Amino acid sequence: MEMEEVAASEKLLPKSYRSNSPEEVRLLAIAENFQRQYSHLCPDRKPLLLCPVNECGVKKFVSTSLRPTPTIHCELFDWQGCASFVADFLSLVPLDPPVELPKVLSSPTSVLQSQRATCFEYATLLCSLLLGEDYDAYCVSGYAVKEMCLLDQSLQQCPLLDPEVKAVQDVTPEQKDQDDKYSVKLQLQLKSRFLAEQEKKKQEAEAALLVKQKQQEEKDRQLADPLRGLRVHCWVLVLSGCRDVQENVFIDPLTGISYPTNSDNFLGIESVWNNLNYFVNMQNCSNGCADMMFDLDDLKTWEPVLFGASSKKQLIQEVLKRKEAKMMGKGNLVQEGVPNVLDMPRSWVSYIAISTEALKNRWPGGKKVIRYKQAQLERFATSKTLYGVVTRLTKYKDRGCTEVATVKEWYQDRSDFLEEKEVDNINKITTERFRHGRKRHLLFLRVKSLTVGTEVEMHFSGARVDDLVRRVLSPKELIEFFEGRSDFLHYRHVYFKTHIQLLSENSHTEEVPILKVVERFHRNGSKPANEDVAERVFLIPEKLIELNYHLTEDRLIPSKISFIKPLGSEKRNAQEISLDMISTFQVDLSAKPFTAVTLHKMLVELMEVEVKVTHYIMRSVKEMRDVVTLREKETKEMKLWSRAAALVHSRKQKKENGELKNILQKYLSEEIDKDQDVKKEGLNPYFDIETEEKIKIIQEQYMKDIAEVEKTQEWLKMKLDELRKHRERDQQHHCDEIRSQVKAAPQQLHMDMRSGEETHKDVQEDLCQELQLSSHS
Repeated sequence: MEMEEVAASEKLLPKSYRSNSPEEVRLLAIAENFQRQYSHLCPDRKPLLLCPVNECGVKKFVSTSLRPTPTIHCELFDWQGCASFVADFLSLVPLDPPVELPKVLSSPTSVLQSQRATCFEYATLLCSLLLGEDYDAYCVSGYAVKEMCLLDQSLQQCPLLDPEVKAVQDVTPEQKDQDDKYSVKLQLQLKSRFLAEQEKKKQEAEAALLVKQKQQEEKDRQLADPLRGLRVHCWVLVLSGCRDVQENVFIDPLTGISYPTNSDNFLGIESVWNNLNYFVNMQNCSNGCADMMFDLDDLKTWEPVLFGASSKKQLIQEVLKRKEAKMMGKGNLVQEGVPNVLDMPRSWVSYIAISTEALKNRWPGGKKVIRYKQAQLERFATSKTLYGVVTRLTKYKDRGCTEVATVKEWYQDRSDFLEEKEVDNINKITTERFRHGRKRHLLFLRVKSLTVGTEVEMHFSGARVDDLVRRVLSPKELIEFFEGRSDFLHYRHVYFKTHIQLLSENSHTEEVPILKVVERFHRNGSKPANEDVAERVFLIPEKLIELNYHLTEDRLIPSKISFIKPLGSEKRNAQEISLDMISTFQVDLSAKPFTAVTLHKMLVELMEVEVKVTHYIMRSVKEMRDVVTLREKETKEMKLWSRAAALVHSRKQKKENGELKNILQKYLSEEIDKDQDVKKEGLNPYFDIETEEKIKIIQEQYMKDIAEVEKTQEWLKMKLDELRKHRERDQQHHCDEIRSQVKAAPQQLHMDMRSGEETHKDVQEDLCQELQLSSHS
């Protein structure tokens, strides 16, 4: 039964698969004659792979099995993309026995259908793709180490493993520089430089010895192979000169990795071939491929099967000569070369078609597992995974791969915008990275379990209104980093009295006891340095506020001001504040000191700022708790979706609904059932949410602007005599700007309400259409 099915499938193949043309028959005769002469002249060498049979049992010359195939996929425009696709798409069928050449060489089209191939079929497919992309590529028949022949990568480092980098610090360079600037320098500890150098040399020698021992152990494992130097392997050679290839390289088609031509993994070469000719190596390979030359036109080092056949370089030179002669007007004077004895026939292989679906789901069976040194890499097809996982990298503590150290996963098309997730079992750290577009503009989330409590770190995109880019919350501290704020704030550090339990059951009702708040500001070039605040400190229990100003160019100590809040300041009015509560230190004695009115106003403003900062800190802690709780919920209720697929489905559904409406128009009633009308009205609040939020924001800003105008005008009336003329103009200009904003607010409100009504109307029309269709479905 199986034989009948195979015979039926062979009949479906093109005629070129099942028979040979006269040119191919002549070429086979030449190849067999060359094989006899080669065996007679080189009796110690193994037979060449010249005419294996294809999947139909027909003998074919190996060069005609190569089909140069240009592709339309941008992923396959370079050799890296082609090699990666071939290595990922196919699964290896080891040679049996491993020291003999294969007797069957299937076509690349059959290999793409079965996704199973020997190393020679791997190389044939890869070389066909590279020739189609204008690379000077050749298949190489030779010998390699055991690990390469059997696709054993257990002794290699995983390419996805990141190099050892320093952990993310909680202190920015700006903060560190400022801390070092004002901190007391430690006393210099006297140490012997000679002893330090000797200790360093000793450590380097021990490390080098350890590395050498490990390399020797791995080398001993390789030398233990009794078939070393005899294992047959096939790979791809890419010569320099085409497509900006600077040096000759070997490409292992099983892994898609490139190697220099003197690599120790390749132990010898018997022959190379492309779609134009076949070359036999006549060089000594006792030292592997390290001393080999790859000038295929040199008859002393390479023996061609078709003597006088055109090579790729010769074809390029001939085309250039013809172009040059045509430009000089001597096209008719070009002499034709001596005709070749036999040109290579056209390939018998059909066009190699690679679909977009094959590129997307390239793993055989939807999954591929690769074992590396203390690591395991798993790749999944997007259509075969439930949670959107496309890649999983597991790193182990030991060489036996029994204890998991870290697990890192990459995702696609998740509803929670998750792209990467890493779980560190050693340090108890969970790290998540998101793509842009997520709620609250979250890009990075790291949760670390401590002995007491939990540390949470979040990174945000620059789209936040408060310009927050990073936030770190630990049981005792909260650190925030800002970028691009109009008030030049870039750092805030909050100290708590007691430990903050972020993930406890009562965390949402727990109060946030603040001990100290430190804020740092960048330099504002529009202000003098002694008037530009560099650091602002709120000591909540001590009721103390401190201001440190930026340093001037010729000073080493900054100016400072300290404010002491009166007892019960939140209940008393600002007039009861006395100058005894304020202490100032100005470095520049020639500068005009702050007036009592200015200091009085500064203290009142700072007390208001302290209240706002306290409320902001409480909201920040609540936001972090909400994000952690939301992530737990999203993980349980995760869905996969594709924006492009959803858009196409929506348009298709809308088109189908329109067609149904035209067909069933005479059967549809003009009135909608009361139950359906109730459902429609019940959805109205959901459609009005966005409009109501916009209106609420505009109204709040409107009230704030009015209050600021009234406050500024009252202050102008009280302190008008003490202000200078330019200050009066500035304040008046400020009031004019706010008045213009107040005047524009009702217009903006009207436009948003009108836009919301139009959107509401459109949604109601679509809903009515859907309800009419559903009532007759």
